Amino acid sequence: MAGRRTRALAGTLVTLVVGTSALLAPPASAHGPGGHHDDAARFAKQVTTRGVWRHLEELQRIADRHDGNRAALTEGYEASARYVERTLAKAGYHTKRDPFTFDLEVVDAASLTLSTGESYAVDQMQYAPNSPETGVSARASVPVDPTGCTADAWGDVETVGTIAVVSRGVCSFAQKAVTAEAAGAVGLVVYNNVEEMLFGTLSTEGLVQIPVAGMPMADGLAVVEAVTERGATLTLDTRFHTEERTSFNVIAETRAGRDDNVVMLGAHLDSVEEGPGINDNGSGSAVLLEVAVQLAKQKHHHNTVRFAWWGAEELGLIGSTEYVDELATRPGELDRIATYLNFDMVGSPNYIIGVYDADESTYEAPVDVPEGSAQTEAVLTGYFDRIGQPWVDTEFSGRSDYQAFILNGIPASGLFTGADDIKTDEEVALFGGTPGIRHDPSYHTAGDDLANVSREAIGIMAPAVAFATASLARDTSAINGVKGPGKPGHHPGPGRPGHPGKHHGHGPGGEHRHLERAS
Repeated sequence: MAGRRTRALAGTLVTLVVGTSALLAPPASAHGPGGHHDDAARFAKQVTTRGVWRHLEELQRIADRHDGNRAALTEGYEASARYVERTLAKAGYHTKRDPFTFDLEVVDAASLTLSTGESYAVDQMQYAPNSPETGVSARASVPVDPTGCTADAWGDVETVGTIAVVSRGVCSFAQKAVTAEAAGAVGLVVYNNVEEMLFGTLSTEGLVQIPVAGMPMADGLAVVEAVTERGATLTLDTRFHTEERTSFNVIAETRAGRDDNVVMLGAHLDSVEEGPGINDNGSGSAVLLEVAVQLAKQKHHHNTVRFAWWGAEELGLIGSTEYVDELATRPGELDRIATYLNFDMVGSPNYIIGVYDADESTYEAPVDVPEGSAQTEAVLTGYFDRIGQPWVDTEFSGRSDYQAFILNGIPASGLFTGADDIKTDEEVALFGGTPGIRHDPSYHTAGDDLANVSREAIGIMAPAVAFATASLARDTSAINGVKGPGKPGHHPGPGRPGHPGKHHGHGPGGEHRHLERAS
């Protein structure tokens, strides 16, 4: 799941924490499109945990052989792609590499140095300007209200010409930055309210003219102590430049099925640089791969099924965005896609069974939700209801590769077992596990290895992906009016009822810069 970002990814979708409902979501209809549940249920049984696990083991071996990761632009990613391609070719698919070029953001400086000698790592917030080449040096200011959200938070503290040091919380990073600059600060450091680096965004270009950075909570509190008790001054140095790079997605589709009605499924193949990424997102990639392998044995289905293993997701959803943007330049190509399903982290060790809340029954989405998305979600929730599996809604927030699809009016939903949110007592009652810790305690770390993946979660999610694939391969009538074989009122061609038309997507971006949260 995206933990990095592209500078060109505009603030249309402010990235939010992917949450879960506190209670079991109300059951959706148990009937997917066409009512061919028995066939889809039989196919679901063919996609097994054992089959998925073989792919996960290979992805772990690849990471082990390539500096412990499978990140974009590395040999580990290339080896991961070759494995997917070999496996698909053996199953009978013709695969295609879909290349894209983008501007990679390369960090030149990311430090906060104190006059007392200490130096701390920081992360330049998205859309914050570079500092001067030598950094900006000034005495520090700390507000009376640590969050620094309003002018009143500063009280009588002198802020003009200072580097402001504030805590995360209460308001957005953008508001903190605007408030600090208006008070005369020449820089802003926001420290986290949890024990990890703060990767933030100001959500839009040109909001302020001062450098803004995030840092971990413990480091931030140490800086506050040094400032308030020892009078330390600060030097904030945060700079980056861009370099053009090229990566690729891996695309494959079934030989069978009508070409004017395509069901598309995707999972990002790259990891972060910090670790092997076996849950994020080896789990989604492996499930998708096993579904594709088993689907190739089904010689007859009504709709084309297209699979995508996305590149450079962890650098800012780049591969999927570039793919959709390119399709948008070709008349009718986006209209061929009936719906898109995304699978990013489906094996979290402290898992939930989450379905993207496309019908907004629990969470209001921060974008217009394309028509047909709720019906796509209902295929997944209907399957869980049929087998008596509890599930919860997760925010339809655009934090993964479905973002470009929904921005371009394509229906979407997907599955998710949790990332960095804290598991609640209510979730434990539904799914077991440990309350008070993250759904994936090893999220974006070196610990995201094979031991970090829950076999139980895979055993629930893999058949659900398979069921949805088989069901939609036969009939998407509930989503776009295209009937399955032998059904009356067969839709004569592509397109979605009430389709809002195409919108411009967003372009590429960079490295070592994280797409996380705006507050």
